Amino acid sequence: MDPCVKCGAPGHVHHIVFKSHGGLDNKMNLINLCPMHHELGPDAPHKSRKADLELKEALQEEYFELFDEEEYTIEQISELIGISKKKTEKAFLKVNQYAGIFQKEDIIRRLMGGRLY
Repeated sequence: MDPCVKCGAPGHVHHIVFKSHGGLDNKMNLINLCPMHHELGPDAPHKSRKADLELKEALQEEYFELFDEEEYTIEQISELIGISKKKTEKAFLKVNQYAGIFQKEDIIRRLMGGRLY
């Protein structure tokens, strides 16, 4: 069990963009939080919309820095986010593309669960 990034106590994985909202299991979308910082405390993302949005906005900013070009292939996306090509293809089935080329904003929107913050 990895430590909580906020206090160092034993933690568990939290999806910044929840899987139920389209979040993926890529490393950037995962953060280790103890129960207090995950769901019990007043500033936990499962209790506080503000805390949840802060995590999402920071993640989105990281994605905009990571994807510094305007167009990417599925292979490039897969490599950058660190999940298999097969999982990336499945996740991006409904994302607009032209001849296998995806636009930066569409990629980030998909990684953020279908919206930008």
